[in-house]
Amino acid sequence: MSTLDKPANAANLTVLHGASSKMRFPTQYLFTAYWALGAHRAAAIPVADKVDNASQCHKTKVAILGAGVAGITAAQALVNASVTDFRIVDRNDYIGGRVKHADFGKQVDGTPYTVELGANWVQGLGSPGGPENPIWTLAKKYGLQNTYSNYSSILTYDEEGAADFGSLFDEMDAAYTIVEQDAGYVLTDNLQDTSMRAAFSVAGWKPKKNMHQQAIEWWYWDWETAYPPEQSGFLYGITGYNLTFYQWSDENNFVTDSRGFNAFIIGEATEFLGENDPRLLLKTMVKSVAYGPDGVNITFEDDGCIEAEYAITTFSIGVLQNDIVEFKPQLPRWKREAIEQYQMGTYTKVFFQFNETFWDTNTQYFLYADANHRGYYPVWQSLDGPGFHEDSHIIFVTVVGPESYRIEEQPDEVTKAECLAVLRAMFPDKDIPEPIDFMYPRWSTEEWAFGSYSNWPVGMTLEKHQNIRANVERLWFAGEGTSAQYYGFLQGAWFEGRDAGQRIAGLINGPNQEVQCNSETTIDCGPQAKYEVLHGTTFLDEFNILNGWLVSSFLDYGYEE
Repeated sequence: MSTLDKPANAANLTVLHGASSKMRFPTQYLFTAYWALGAHRAAAIPVADKVDNASQCHKTKVAILGAGVAGITAAQALVNASVTDFRIVDRNDYIGGRVKHADFGKQVDGTPYTVELGANWVQGLGSPGGPENPIWTLAKKYGLQNTYSNYSSILTYDEEGAADFGSLFDEMDAAYTIVEQDAGYVLTDNLQDTSMRAAFSVAGWKPKKNMHQQAIEWWYWDWETAYPPEQSGFLYGITGYNLTFYQWSDENNFVTDSRGFNAFIIGEATEFLGENDPRLLLKTMVKSVAYGPDGVNITFEDDGCIEAEYAITTFSIGVLQNDIVEFKPQLPRWKREAIEQYQMGTYTKVFFQFNETFWDTNTQYFLYADANHRGYYPVWQSLDGPGFHEDSHIIFVTVVGPESYRIEEQPDEVTKAECLAVLRAMFPDKDIPEPIDFMYPRWSTEEWAFGSYSNWPVGMTLEKHQNIRANVERLWFAGEGTSAQYYGFLQGAWFEGRDAGQRIAGLINGPNQEVQCNSETTIDCGPQAKYEVLHGTTFLDEFNILNGWLVSSFLDYGYEE
């Protein structure tokens, strides 16, 4: 963690300066230890075939809606507190949620490669003598094969081919250092927050219509958050980054495990779920959630149900915003306002396998600056090199936000043609062939996700975000989107799932029973804090001529009913 000139009593938290994590450490990390143990555990639950009889009505102490990182971690926290009466419900046929993989392309022996459609990196590992990211701990526990992403291994291009604008990385680093320092003062001095665009501009970074600068900025910001700086909050954008990469380490390790990244989630589930365990309900769609002071009733699309004393919903922010599940009664206004203000980003990876590798096999990343459109197929990533799917001839490009929405609504062939046109512009001296395989997911249209991960918007306060986390009666909420410190990261889902499970265990077990809550996660095991009324900074009597407010906003001389 870096330091800066700040008040002596300021928290040594996040806000500090240092170069972006994308520019350091070329060392590779490839973990294959524990492979046999991990494979054995991951195979213990026949995930694709495990379906309970959801048409029945079940009574349980805790219903967990979602079998991703948050849901499985919540269940594990319950078990650790000796609460074993629960049901886990998920509409998919696998454990993992947005940690989802697919078969793609062909190896020499004809078998497919495994590529991750959703979460792909362990972000922020740990430092000697310091804390360790729990996702990294689990990746090692289950022997997930992974390789260090070397963000210094990058070449730059525009519509005319190779273009050397790499010096702009240093300019962006310098501006980012100022931005981090400014965030420190906003946090410690309780100053008004602003947008990342304003923060970058004040720090001297103003790309305007310089498309090379726009591409560099996309690489630093949009690629992480899935939103542009104009729509991203400043303070919590910086803390969200620093809490992962400065607290633990600035390493990002890319998972290429043939079992899929979700092998660690399945592995954790097998520690408390047996084969064909009736507590796991896959392929089960939740229709409605009725909550109150005495319990929670969940109904399924096939008319099955669960009657629970408590429930934890791990639905994504996108699902909550799109009213896929009916809440009875309607969630209170203070919670709905917070949910609707928050952001759900979409991050789309477009995969290609060719019959040859026409790009530099010693380079991991290729950054493209389009002449007219910011974020138009900008970051290409090779999977052909050592530690990845070596000699696979696989490369993929990532788009986010509006570009994700656009390509996810259009036919595959249109997207493929657009991408090939970009590759031919980047490599004008190469004969770019048609791919032998091509695929991309459509996260923004998946009704169980409606996006990839959350982002902190302009104007969202910590208190309003807490209203997303807060329980309503006996209905609790968990997931990466409810994490104030690690939103958008797998570790956010892990911490929030553990927190909800521990708190509910404390309520079930009572004050005289040993529970798992501790100072690492919660102060106590009671209900979450909530803020039913949140005031602004301007009082009514400040709407006056001194502040440029000449007349009352309530004048109605010209209004006609």
